[in-house]
Amino acid sequence: MPPFRYRGGLTAAVLAALVLVMLAAGCTGTGTVQGGTGETVTITDGFGRTVTVPSPPESVVSSGSGCLRYLVYLQSQDLTVGVDDIEKKDQTIEGRPYALAYGSQFKNLPLIGEFRGKDDPEKILGIGPAVVFKTGSTGTAYGTSAAEADKLQEKTGIPVVAFPYGSLRNDAEKAEMYTGLRTMGEVLGKQGRAEEVIAYIEATIADLEARTADIPEADQKTVYIGGVSSAGAHGIISTEPAYPPFSWVNTKNVAAGLGTAHADVAKEALVDWDPDYLFIDVGTIQMESDGAIGELKTDPALKGLTATKEGRVYGVLPYNFYSTNYETVLANAYFIGKTLYPDRFEDVDPEEKADEIYTFFIGKPVFDEHKNQYRNLGFAEITL
Repeated sequence: MPPFRYRGGLTAAVLAALVLVMLAAGCTGTGTVQGGTGETVTITDGFGRTVTVPSPPESVVSSGSGCLRYLVYLQSQDLTVGVDDIEKKDQTIEGRPYALAYGSQFKNLPLIGEFRGKDDPEKILGIGPAVVFKTGSTGTAYGTSAAEADKLQEKTGIPVVAFPYGSLRNDAEKAEMYTGLRTMGEVLGKQGRAEEVIAYIEATIADLEARTADIPEADQKTVYIGGVSSAGAHGIISTEPAYPPFSWVNTKNVAAGLGTAHADVAKEALVDWDPDYLFIDVGTIQMESDGAIGELKTDPALKGLTATKEGRVYGVLPYNFYSTNYETVLANAYFIGKTLYPDRFEDVDPEEKADEIYTFFIGKPVFDEHKNQYRNLGFAEITL
């Protein structure tokens, strides 16, 4: 993969500097490594629990929404010896890039329980991993807790390292995400890779923001994202008031006043807002009549939106699929930036950039396969 290059001529040296800054901040662990055969390390996990684990572990399982994704980010997927049932299902549409890359490998592994962290302690005990990682989505019913981690550890006698999944919606949830990556990295002996992932995210966001930072407020486009996936496909009223790509490229999200969590808006409000551009999470096509796309084609009020009438409706890839696919969030941001402000992204081919991002995070350029899952509607104008 070519070196990550920033606007203004900065090179991967900046990334290296960011890594050093992150390393200087320190990891979450508090213990010391014991030498000799059967080495262990005592760490503090994302819930403040003190856990002693083999260092490095020879085998692991990942429980809960997004946990296995983090393991892939840290280039440790080959340590996995069991998976939850979502990894073994044949999905009609697969929205997880890491599963596109490694799904055949994961499908053949033993079962540890149901998805969203509904573990089967007996199955885990029968598989016998050295460590169990456990996480869940922030701000949803599918989270995890210190108590749940303690309970699973007591039932299996296997160290359980747990942490919230986090998000990129705000600084607090981003900090949770980074803590999770660092915690997992410390257990795996992959601290350097964890810092590399964190630094890449920070550098990518900084690049996006720098490209559009000086756009006058009067020239910033008004935008709306509809059909946002959240525990399944949804229609046009499903949105993200704190949709990260919009904030990174300095747009005006017309739904921003609704807070930070996923929200359903009144259709009348969308009509009143009448944004310049509509972006559609193409996961919506899993609904009857193509969900939000079908609504834009048939609903008289929605057909009257300026963006609908003037052909400014675009598809973005779904990033909420068994929690957040961070690589897709970042890739979507470049497509959105290029669509809204082409002069600021003239050096960017969004599809090539997406594959650069996918390759960094999961080791494989899966953009075309991912887009094909959604009838090639992602990163494209949607004809109504």
